[in-house]
Amino acid sequence: MKAAIVLFPGSNRENDMAAALEAASGVKPDIVWHGESDLPKADLIVLPGGFAYGDYLRCGAMAAHSPIMRAVVARAQRGTPVLGVCNGFQVLTETRLLPGALMRNAHLKFVCRDVHLRVENSQTLFTSRYESGQVIKVPVAHGDGNYFADDETLNRLEGEGRIAFRYCTPEGEIADSGNPNGSIRAIAGIYNETKTVLGLMPHPENAVESALGSVGGAPLFDGIVAALA
Repeated sequence: MKAAIVLFPGSNRENDMAAALEAASGVKPDIVWHGESDLPKADLIVLPGGFAYGDYLRCGAMAAHSPIMRAVVARAQRGTPVLGVCNGFQVLTETRLLPGALMRNAHLKFVCRDVHLRVENSQTLFTSRYESGQVIKVPVAHGDGNYFADDETLNRLEGEGRIAFRYCTPEGEIADSGNPNGSIRAIAGIYNETKTVLGLMPHPENAVESALGSVGGAPLFDGIVAALA
């Protein structure tokens, strides 16, 4: 399974993502500069975390207009799986590959800590190694992770099984105490209509080794590799 990771000026998790993908697949991902116009052949495209273009204007707004993003959108529309994490999730909403928007955290503070997530849909290429309802621990690091969409969009996401993860307590309860940023309906990650594009705010790539505090993200990468091998 070959992956391509897009590198924007201001990205800071591309190496973490590459290490997690290589550990799962045995294949070193390609790192593609945002100014390129073409993507190499890849089974998976990844938009990593960071602060693309310094988060000027609006998080992900400038990155969404990078030359490489035309190729990313075209590949995604043809069915190539795309994973966007943190800043990558923001870019995916700015390109309209995913609905909704990521706003400032409700408490207006940057949050950097471990959180718990409940797996809402395990029947996708990204989550097949999880069980629905399973609770995992992964870190977050963001100031603009407050997911918002209108009621019609939210109801459609719910009805179509497109909510991937929700913030929760360690016991799996959806409660304010488990929500680090105020995201509506505790949403931490969503899919597109075909469930081939996943955007999520937490960082699974930083939860793949016990030495890092958790291995909750490892099944995500193992599942992707198994699905795309």
